[in-house]
Order: sequence, then structure tokens, then C-alpha cells
Amino acid sequence: MRAPGPGGRQTIDQIMPSVAAAMGVPGFDNALALPHAPRYVVFLVDGLGLELLRQHADVAPFLSSLNNIEDVVCGVPSTTVTSLTSLGTGLGAGAHGMVGYTSRVPGSGRRLNSLKWDQPVDPLIWQPHPTVLYRLQEAGVAASSVNDAKFEGTGLTVCSQRGVPFHGVNSVWERLDVIIDVIESAPRSVTYAYESRLDHVGHGKGCTSEEWRTMLGTIDTELAQLREELPRDTVLVVTADHGMIDLPMDNRFDVDSEPMLLGDVELLAGEARFRHLYTRPGAEADVASRWSEHLGDRAVVRTQEGLEDWFGPIAPEVSPRIGDVVVASLGLFAVFSSREFSIELKMRGFHGSVTEAELRIPVLVAV
Repeated sequence: MRAPGPGGRQTIDQIMPSVAAAMGVPGFDNALALPHAPRYVVFLVDGLGLELLRQHADVAPFLSSLNNIEDVVCGVPSTTVTSLTSLGTGLGAGAHGMVGYTSRVPGSGRRLNSLKWDQPVDPLIWQPHPTVLYRLQEAGVAASSVNDAKFEGTGLTVCSQRGVPFHGVNSVWERLDVIIDVIESAPRSVTYAYESRLDHVGHGKGCTSEEWRTMLGTIDTELAQLREELPRDTVLVVTADHGMIDLPMDNRFDVDSEPMLLGDVELLAGEARFRHLYTRPGAEADVASRWSEHLGDRAVVRTQEGLEDWFGPIAPEVSPRIGDVVVASLGLFAVFSSREFSIELKMRGFHGSVTEAELRIPVLVAV
């Protein structure tokens, strides 16, 4: 099993800095060797893992025809809040601090749901680093974000896209028109856009369902039209925040049925495929040992020591947000909690862990 980390594979946080460098903005590294162009659109399709795209290439002829920058991964955990913030800031999770779908608010004993932003936490303090879009704007590039109107001002949007105009849209066709308008508004411009429907279908119906394939085909058609409508001097980059796998509805491991595993665990967070366990002080080694012995080869169980290969360098203020023990599920396995996260038991598609299906993302370049 290969995982991202220093000296390892290229990661999602290198995409926006590569765009900046390809546009000629000083101070950025074009690590992905993107083509030089005065205008870029970076379009993220939530849940479009590279392995899924290749398995279902027959329903996505446009995307499958594009050149892909190989061996790029989203980072750990392979989940939306982490990946969008990595993309937006050009930093790994250990630096920007969005370490999971849910994570502990240090000193409070409470969980922050980073999608709902359900704790009284200031996102500007939680994630203090400027976005790459903001840095581009400061360098004289017309930078903007085009996203669902409902996401304007949310904690995740502030953490990942702040500092530039937010163009809220309410339909696919409105999004197309707005992207074209903002990209044409200046001779040097970059626009970030986001698509959520594929991920929603994957969670609810499964990422190998006919409903998922139909949605992939729809999005493929929409992106082909976007490329056709964009100015010819604009490069379109299509990427994703993670892949996905389907888990059988039966034989799901409910940790609440194994009380000994929850001994010394003060708080459970993360998500089914990647759990954060916050332990009683000094108990992390014992907890890790119990979980590792019980789960065997169904999961990778680690303490914080050495986690930089997954999270990148971990800032002191971020360390308490990461579990004292983390559990990354393998194969067709996940750690559920019927008491704490009952909604997950109803889902079919999952992500968050360190398998290739969840980590590998496309970076498709349409010139």
C-alpha cells in the first residue's frame, strides 16, 4: 500500500500552485508541469476517483479522452473537507488543520462537523492560511469561485476559497454562464468551480450503481460543453477530492457492539473509513494495541507518532485535532458506530481511507 507524503507522490495541494506558476505568477512551482496559459478553470467533481473514471470510461467519453497527469493522490484522510482545503491553500492537512469530516475541537471535548460547521469555531482561526486564489488575486490575476449559492459563507468555504469573489449559482446552466462570464472578465483569470452531485449519488446508491453511471455521463456532457464554450486560450483542469468504494449492507462492524474497544476512548470522530480516536491521556498505546489486535488486517491502526507521511508536517495547533489513534480501514471494511454516527449505516458508498481506490484522483487537462 502506497500513501502520499514527503518525497512520495504528487498531491492535490500541488494543483493550484502549478496553475499559478503556469500563468506566470512568481513564487509558485509548476510541479505538475501544466501548460502555460493566461486563463485557467479548475473544476472539481466531488467523488470522481481515477479508478472509477477508468472503470466507467464508456459513459464519460469526453473526460476519458483527456490527458491525465498520472499518480496524483488527494491526501489523507481522503475526504472532501480535507481535500478542498488542501486544493485551496496548497497545504497538507497537518498544516491547514482540516483533518477530517469530524474532528475534536481541542480543549472542548466536542466534535466539529466540518461540512455543517456546527461548533462555535471561527474558521479564520481554525484555518488561518491564505488561499492560493487570494494570493493570485493579490498578484493581479482575476481570481474567483463559482459554487452552489448555498455554500456561500460556510465554514468550509471560508477555509478553502476565501479572499476572492464568490459567485453563487442555482443550476448547472447558470454555472456554465457564470464561469464563461468571469473567465472572460479579464485577460488573466482563474476560476474554481465545484460539482457535488456524483458524490451524493455515490453515497446513497453506490458508486457502481446505474444511477451513478448516469450521473457521470451527465457531468461528462456538461464538461464537454464547458470546454467548447471557454475561450481558446483557457486551460480546463478537471480533478476530484477523493475516490469511493461500495460496502455491502450486511456484515458491517459496529464498534458499539465491542465495548472493550471503547475503553479509554473519550471521543470518536472522523468517518467510517477513517476514524479518529481521542484517548485518555497516556492510553494511546494500549488503545492502539487493542484495536490492532481486534481488527487485524482489516485496518491500519496508528498513533500520532510518524503520521507526517499521511498528514504532512503537523503544526502544534493542529496536533490535538488529530486522533491520538487513527484507524484507516482496508478492503470492504469500515468502523461504524450505531450510537454516534447512525446515518452512516444507511450509506452504500464510502471514502476517507488510504486505499488506491480512495486516494487516486484524476488531473485531466483540456487545452
